Amino acid sequence: MNFKHTRSVVAMAVLAAMTATSAHAGGLERGGYNIDLLFDPSAYALEATTTYVNPQRDLKNGRDTNPANGLGADGRGGGSTSTRDTESYWVPRVGIKAALGDSGIDCMADYSQPFGAYTNPGRNWIGANDNTKTKIETDNYAVTCSYKWAMGPGKIRVIGGGFYQEVNGFKERLVAPNFYGTGNGIGRLDLEANGWGGRVGLAYEIPEYAFLTSLVYNSEVKFDDIEGTIDLSEVRVPGPLGPTRPIQFGKYDISGEASVPQSLEYKIQSGIAPDWLAFGSIKWTDWSVLQSVAFCPATASPLTPCTSLDLLYRDGLTVTAGVGHKFNDQWSGAVSLTWDRGTSTVINAQSDTWTLGTGVAYKPVENVEFRLAGAVGILTSGSSRSTTINGVPFGSNVSYDYGNDVVTAVSTSLKVRF
Repeated sequence: MNFKHTRSVVAMAVLAAMTATSAHAGGLERGGYNIDLLFDPSAYALEATTTYVNPQRDLKNGRDTNPANGLGADGRGGGSTSTRDTESYWVPRVGIKAALGDSGIDCMADYSQPFGAYTNPGRNWIGANDNTKTKIETDNYAVTCSYKWAMGPGKIRVIGGGFYQEVNGFKERLVAPNFYGTGNGIGRLDLEANGWGGRVGLAYEIPEYAFLTSLVYNSEVKFDDIEGTIDLSEVRVPGPLGPTRPIQFGKYDISGEASVPQSLEYKIQSGIAPDWLAFGSIKWTDWSVLQSVAFCPATASPLTPCTSLDLLYRDGLTVTAGVGHKFNDQWSGAVSLTWDRGTSTVINAQSDTWTLGTGVAYKPVENVEFRLAGAVGILTSGSSRSTTINGVPFGSNVSYDYGNDVVTAVSTSLKVRF
């Protein structure tokens, strides 16, 4: 039984469903890396995708657990004990693929934003001493190629490539309550960095059975020279003459180092009946490489202190399974279920996620495809508490709980073959 045409039509809906479900995962992941365009059977293809994600994580039962820097949002125990922690975001991706004649070599170039974070509990959150707003964004520019040759009933591919990645972000929190002068007490960390990474992989495909399996490793990206600033110009503390002459901190340069983790992903899809395709994937991501990331000036002092981003992540694991169906030569659909293991351990609110995704693909003419997908997921419940590791306290500013919350996503894409 020949499933070749089934793959070419249904695979588009499969990709749509998986794009929507992968846009909110553990750690800092926003879909991660994607090289599916490399396997497009056409000689040339251009693809553009955008995904809107709305995670609705709510924190509750908040309690300021560190009176040393003032209690609550005002230093006196005030502030809300519950808040919406997350903000919605967009995830774009653009790629182009080309086959180099009959050489068996295919190459693709793409731009994406694979990682990021956006939390905004606000300045009235009782845990303002821990976080009022944090935003991290990445830009990734990649080139990936493969060489394929006949082996058995199908073809085997060797895959290799590299990518350049930029990261920037900031974090704001209440450093000291607004008791003195006009300062609002908010300190801000800004940072930026860039680095290089690479990928290798192996794939095997049998078009007759719509069969494709791949194993791809993406390397760690080391940011050995993160640069940025700490701005404490809005922070006032008592001076030697008391509150009438407060000490005003300033703005100073800092540096640090961190890594975006390595990952290993296995994917498989196959025709299982006329016009039906089954698919699945499993991905491991080394998020435990991100524990506590320190940022310090050249010389630390009471007026120019260090700071850190405390994550204490564990490794991530993402498993997806689903089916796709071709309704006719123009329309196809797919449905998938994804489980993502939460990367938070004792602190923070990244718990396990279950996501149901659906996607449809429409092919009005031979060389043009439109895809639309949606996803709805459950962010499971948990809590964040202080802990001590090797004598160092973490999460000591605030404790809180979170229930079973909802995440939704909508994705659209356009592919043109020529």
